[in-house]
Amino acid sequence: MSVNMKGRSLLTIHELSLDEVSHIFELSHSLKAKRQKGEHHRLLEGKKLGMIFSKPSTRTRVSFEVGIYELGGIGLYFNQNDLQLKKSENISDTAKVLSRYLDGIMIRTFDHQDVVDLATYGSIPIINGLTDLHHPCQVLADLFTIEEKKGKLKGLKLAYIGDGNNNMAHSILHGCAKVGMNVAIASPSGDMPLPEVVAESQKDANMMGSSIEILEDPIAAVKNADIVYTDVWASMGHEKEAQERKARFMKYQINPALVNHAKEDYLFMHCLPAHRGDEVVNEVIDSANSVVFDEAENRLHVQKAIMAMVM
Repeated sequence: MSVNMKGRSLLTIHELSLDEVSHIFELSHSLKAKRQKGEHHRLLEGKKLGMIFSKPSTRTRVSFEVGIYELGGIGLYFNQNDLQLKKSENISDTAKVLSRYLDGIMIRTFDHQDVVDLATYGSIPIINGLTDLHHPCQVLADLFTIEEKKGKLKGLKLAYIGDGNNNMAHSILHGCAKVGMNVAIASPSGDMPLPEVVAESQKDANMMGSSIEILEDPIAAVKNADIVYTDVWASMGHEKEAQERKARFMKYQINPALVNHAKEDYLFMHCLPAHRGDEVVNEVIDSANSVVFDEAENRLHVQKAIMAMVM
């Protein structure tokens, strides 16, 4: 397979081709196998990655910083107070300046347009580490994990239960449709995915012969699912709504009664951090079906592959 992504930005999974997704996974497998032997591909020797964090993070920061180091490069961390981004300097000027110093930028922020603007005005690859709209690196790691555990992706059913109008639901729609997985999202009526994301995903699903269901009934969504996925009910920046959202989402809790409708060998997935007792109970997240720590580890391997391919 001949795939060249050098110089490309990764803003959403929808913008990737199926060949590019497959190549990311192939390189991820290679990098993971090397690391397990205590070896590393120094594919980015001397390269410099700027890491911009408007939102705090555990997995994103550690996986990108360790990843660029293991690839032979250097990671420079910036929090929202370290840069003039959108304060005394507009994004276009910041993008042009940082492009003179760095070989790539990973940004974790609120407004997806900030990531788009960095990619538009900069001349180096921009990697979306998370926005309120999309979380492509997480879902690519999730799909990589599913492929590891199930041996395939096409034809499997993933049920996402909870807040459908967030970055995880949107990237899951993009990702599952891209690789030919069936996806069912169950959310309260006022918390459904954005129609434009559903429409983009439906085009890929039609090409791959897979299905997309947007439902309110969590039992119908989970029925015969190969993967059951959830996320926090109050995403970062919406903590003040936590109690109100808890009352609205309680029927969408992942518990033994709900997962009993999935296949016996279903995988439970969560992007973490998990609010145990809210969106998922201990009996599920700590069960033999849970792969939450495998998917957390795989953020490192998949993001290393992404950095190597675009930088």
